[in-house]
Amino acid sequence: SLRRILLSSLEGSAVTRVKIQGVQHEFSTIPGVVEDITDVCLNLKSLVVKNHSSTSKVLRIDRHERGVVTGGDVITDDQVEVINKDLVIATMTEDVPLYVELTVENGRGYVPASERYEQEEELGVIPLDAAFSPVVRVRYKVEETRVGQRTNYDRLIMEIWTNGTVTPEMALIEAAKILRKHLNPFITYREPGPELPPEGGLKGMLEATGYAPVDLELEEKLNQSLAELNLSVRATNCLESEGITTVRDLVTRSEDELLQVRNFGETTLHEVRNRLNAIGLRLGMKVPKSMSSANR
Repeated sequence: SLRRILLSSLEGSAVTRVKIQGVQHEFSTIPGVVEDITDVCLNLKSLVVKNHSSTSKVLRIDRHERGVVTGGDVITDDQVEVINKDLVIATMTEDVPLYVELTVENGRGYVPASERYEQEEELGVIPLDAAFSPVVRVRYKVEETRVGQRTNYDRLIMEIWTNGTVTPEMALIEAAKILRKHLNPFITYREPGPELPPEGGLKGMLEATGYAPVDLELEEKLNQSLAELNLSVRATNCLESEGITTVRDLVTRSEDELLQVRNFGETTLHEVRNRLNAIGLRLGMKVPKSMSSANR
């Protein structure tokens, strides 16, 4: 589980959109530049950036003379840094203008360009597949070890490779925090009470403790995780960034509140609405307090 979290669930930054002056689509070419637009976009996907802001940022490349364009030519601000400044982006054989705008966003996992494309996208903007994860490789092994005279112990050895935006130690710490957060719902702090009468069941327990009868089918739906809704990666990333991790968290939000979330547009809202309608729920519901929180 820890390895999977390291590879897919840590937040990172990536270039998600590219706009090149004078270019309308990715199958074009630029006079005086060796690479075509497809190759330039592939090179930009390999650009490792770290966005210290919670909002998207626009970086720029502004070159007018021949030579090799590298990551060091990217113009940034004090909130974004380029890690691999030696990355070759393009090769200019003539003194021609090359003006590029790069949109950098934060996210988790891998988000293909098709999920980021919006119908209202500006002409000339090329969406890119975004690999947000700062961890590129994880390897582990378990071997026998001894403590004092006891030899029945195991030792876990983990090797973690990152892209340079975080250290392996910090990546492991963040992954452990995420794992702990997902295990918290299984922890109960309620002291054991009197045994339930055999005929009462869960409903009897709630009535005996003063709580109104609960629709157990509704409670089961509300306690589902976002993953069980089978939403797109984009929708899941947007909702989790707002601390929405369960269906209960989601249905208590209104449509207007969700549209205020960064990168959450009408297309994503339509997807969420359809998924909830499929299980008989909707946005903006007033739902009963969860049984787990009532027991604390």
